[in-house]
Amino acid sequence: MESDPVTHSSSAAVAAPRLQATLALLLCLLVLAGCSSSQRIETHDPGPTTAEGLSIERALIISNAKQALGTPYKWGGNSLETGVDCSGLVQVAYHAAGIDVPRTSNQQYQTLDHREQARPGDLLFFGAGDRATHVGIYLGDRRMIHAPGSGREVTVSSLDIRYWRKHYLGAAGPAP
Repeated sequence: MESDPVTHSSSAAVAAPRLQATLALLLCLLVLAGCSSSQRIETHDPGPTTAEGLSIERALIISNAKQALGTPYKWGGNSLETGVDCSGLVQVAYHAAGIDVPRTSNQQYQTLDHREQARPGDLLFFGAGDRATHVGIYLGDRRMIHAPGSGREVTVSSLDIRYWRKHYLGAAGPAP
């Protein structure tokens, strides 16, 4: 039995757009699924200016962290004279406010009290699973100060960068 070439080609013509539509839908779903792993970093800024409504400890943390801007990254470093890594920056800024914190970002993440919303002076942790591999200090206005890595300097970054949202673990910090 021979198939009718006209019927066969018209069936293929109808199936092709359906296949394209199905593939387009699957592609959209994959893109959306990839985006869903990025989460919004919840923050709470106390007022129109960052310093308004902050405890003296939080103001000192932020002030001392800002003094480190431009300090070179140094793995394991915790001195503004020779360089800092991300957790060393936290140690320096928190110590100046009279608060001792553990040495590494993961120890800080595992030890400090977590909170739902970051306030200026809080720590923001990044990594995978339940292991923090990076930490920054929340400044307010959806910005953090951190020591980003080898060959770079202490800088300020936006929390709205996809990389940070994708690797965000949580926030912790001093008593309100």
